[in-house]
Amino acid sequence: MEATQTAPQAAQSAVALRADNLVKRFGAVTALDGVSLTLGGGEILGILGDNGAGKSTLVKIFTGFHQQSGGTLHVHGEETLLRSVDHARALGIECVYQDLALANSLSIYHNMFLNREIVRRGPFRLLDHKQMRERAAQCLDDIGVHVPSVDLPVERLSGGQRQAIAVARAVHSNARILLLDEPLAAMGAREAALIIDLIMRLKEKGGLSIIMIMHNYAQTLDIADRIMLMQRGRVTYEQRSANTSVAELMDIVRREYRAMRATTVH
Repeated sequence: MEATQTAPQAAQSAVALRADNLVKRFGAVTALDGVSLTLGGGEILGILGDNGAGKSTLVKIFTGFHQQSGGTLHVHGEETLLRSVDHARALGIECVYQDLALANSLSIYHNMFLNREIVRRGPFRLLDHKQMRERAAQCLDDIGVHVPSVDLPVERLSGGQRQAIAVARAVHSNARILLLDEPLAAMGAREAALIIDLIMRLKEKGGLSIIMIMHNYAQTLDIADRIMLMQRGRVTYEQRSANTSVAELMDIVRREYRAMRATTVH
């Protein structure tokens, strides 16, 4: 099997997230087999790999949905076992999944404050719609997301706009580490460009570290500072995006596939 190739860690003033030798087992199945990574402050890390590579399991550990079977996790320099999704969120870790978890029949501003509604003071605890509208509009304006009105129901937005609303909601929750699960999946070129622009604006604003789970090698190399390739629960390649190419990544995947087939045959 090909040895893991590791790039020098990103030169960052702080490390947002560090995983050391993470292992995750589900009974007899090993989904993660010694995965290590470093996410620098303000960095975008692209994690590539086919279905079954372990990417989703890794994200679920980072969000507190699963706990690792072995290995350690450091969040903002402190060793941490993420006990739940709420625990991860309390540490500034937010995830935008492919299904976006938006309520399509509700307005944009209602979705921005879903389960975090602002209520007025007083005995009746009524929703403060005015303040939620204003804050939602300001948040979207701050990160360059343009919609006709925050009163629009989400179901009337395009796929790219819905993705942008889900990202904006995570950022508005004071995320310091943002996990994006296939943010460009099933999007046309125009919709993908909208999300890519949003991700790059978030990076320019600073204060946010981003992990993207991706399938498209070319798009990932365009966006991410570094890429990491996962295969069969292991990291098989890591490099700065500027120092690799789609052709090199494809060659690594093909070699690993041939090695796997040879092992299976024998």
